[in-house]
Amino acid sequence: MAEISISNADWDRLKIKLKRKYNHLSEEDLSYQAGQEEELIQRLMKRVNRNREYVVFTLSKGLVNIDNNRL
Repeated sequence: MAEISISNADWDRLKIKLKRKYNHLSEEDLSYQAGQEEELIQRLMKRVNRNREYVVFTLSKGLVNIDNNRL
């Protein structure tokens, strides 16, 4: 079970932040639909070569202030 919940509206902005930080991520890597947080976390763990805690922290950090461009 994923520790976070991401709406489709928030995902559009969070996706931009992730692409800026990790420019090697493809559209396929960043594909997401509401309710598929676990699949997204698993995919990002593999692609950015980080552990689960780091990926969840990064996603959560991006959601805290969604209007800010920083991740």
